[in-house]
Amino acid sequence: MTENKGFQLGTIGALTLSVVSSVSIVICNKALMSSLHFIFATTLTSWHLLVTFCSLHVALWMKFFEHKPIESQTVIGFGILNGISIGLLNLSLGFNSVGFYQMTKLAIIPCTVFLETLFLSKKFSRDIKISLAVLLLGVGIATITDLQLNILGSILSLLAVATTCVAQIMTNTIQKKYKISSTQLLYQSCLYQAMTLLISGPFLDKLLTTQNVFSFNYTPRVVGFIVLSCLIAISVNFSTFLVIGKTSPVTYQVLGHLKTCLVLAFGYCLLRDPFNWRNILGIMVAMVGMILYSYYCTLENQKKAEETSALSQAKEAESDPLLHVETGTTKLSDLPVSKDSVWESNKDFRA
Repeated sequence: MTENKGFQLGTIGALTLSVVSSVSIVICNKALMSSLHFIFATTLTSWHLLVTFCSLHVALWMKFFEHKPIESQTVIGFGILNGISIGLLNLSLGFNSVGFYQMTKLAIIPCTVFLETLFLSKKFSRDIKISLAVLLLGVGIATITDLQLNILGSILSLLAVATTCVAQIMTNTIQKKYKISSTQLLYQSCLYQAMTLLISGPFLDKLLTTQNVFSFNYTPRVVGFIVLSCLIAISVNFSTFLVIGKTSPVTYQVLGHLKTCLVLAFGYCLLRDPFNWRNILGIMVAMVGMILYSYYCTLENQKKAEETSALSQAKEAESDPLLHVETGTTKLSDLPVSKDSVWESNKDFRA
């Protein structure tokens, strides 16, 4: 019971860290891109990852965590795939309308559910699916304003959804397969992510903005905001791996849409961004969906814990002969049997 409470507290802490850091970096980057006109998102992301790697290397040197080797092919492939997914998402935003880009992000949840069901044999209950549908409906109402389609943009969006889903599923799978922490996985993979974006970033940014990142006027204020953005990104990247490792890719995407709603609300309350009844209605519907999702996840986690406990007691009864002497002869059919778990609990702004 104590271990379960510790896991729940750890999960809540990871979710809170993810929300706070992501909203903070959105505010910082909005000032950097809108006010200071530094619009090179992909290159900025590569700096985020490079700073994250350096900080984790220092943490490893100070023995805050231990290095646990993973197969080099797995780590390199995983890191490059993550870098590609970030680049494709940025290209999707550049070649599509904002509304279609939001649709792309919404498509990540059903695509992840489909892939996990097909390849990992995971089962999602009807209640979970309904709550996800309500959440997606709310986010769609709040964020989608237009759906201008074009062939190139559509292809980029499909590739972005596919690579993002696979990368996030791999995050969860690798951590469980190799029994490593989110910090250990992030340390070993983020350098490959950073190198992928460092090489491709300037070209992608030139393609999207027609400007050269190296000829930008780096004033002290711009540099200060870039440094602040990179420091916040350490927390964003760490919390991303932490949340996916402790929960699932689906839960992380749900959290991402919550952050979208919070950013919209923050923008209206403090920055006086344009807001209308659709935004308010969408946020309310999305919050209902997220509350339902959290509620059903909690119920199913409790059910799974009870089934695990019953199975453990059954095994103890079978393996301990003194227990049979004390309690009398127990038939195998009288022992509690674990049922199949219906569902196993498991990046809105990219850092």
